[in-house]
Amino acid sequence: MLIVMKASATAHDVDAVVEIIQAIGLRAHPMPGATRTAIGITGNEGPVDGRRFEDLPGVAEVIRVTKPYKLITLDLRPEKTIVRLGDATIGGGELAIIAGPCAIENREQAFAVAEAVQQSGARFFRGGVWKPRTSPYTFQGLGDKAWEIMGDIRQAFGLKIVTEAVDESNVDLIEQHGDIIQIGARSMQNFSLLKRA
Repeated sequence: MLIVMKASATAHDVDAVVEIIQAIGLRAHPMPGATRTAIGITGNEGPVDGRRFEDLPGVAEVIRVTKPYKLITLDLRPEKTIVRLGDATIGGGELAIIAGPCAIENREQAFAVAEAVQQSGARFFRGGVWKPRTSPYTFQGLGDKAWEIMGDIRQAFGLKIVTEAVDESNVDLIEQHGDIIQIGARSMQNFSLLKRA
């Protein structure tokens, strides 16, 4: 469901709608736009009765969204998504290239690749701190030792750092040391990781 607020809605009006959504056990996703704020609702197993929101102060309209993947549908948010990370962006009219080695194996390898990434014009360096493998006996990445290398790459080349979370425990470290959390294909059924990220 999408609740579209009036252009004249106050921050208090938006907060009141968010509080009601949370009080019924659902998640509210306020999305400020150029002139109005929309609030997406997720977490419902079935239909949500939109009538409880229609007469609230500041509400312009209530739109039922029946498509899956509510957070990415243009029904929920008609303007294109642009993610800004400092002076780098993903989305809009600029092509964002993310490049780098599957795994950080050593400092020399990582710096050589980072230099090539920067010289190519890419703004994002992807390096695996942890490497998901089919066998637990093969190289799994440098783990926490890779963070120092990644930090030095950020400083030396001005690149944004992207790395893959292979389980929930990785997310805090990526938030602390990286810029973008990558979720790989193998983890698309790891719902606790997806919710945490």
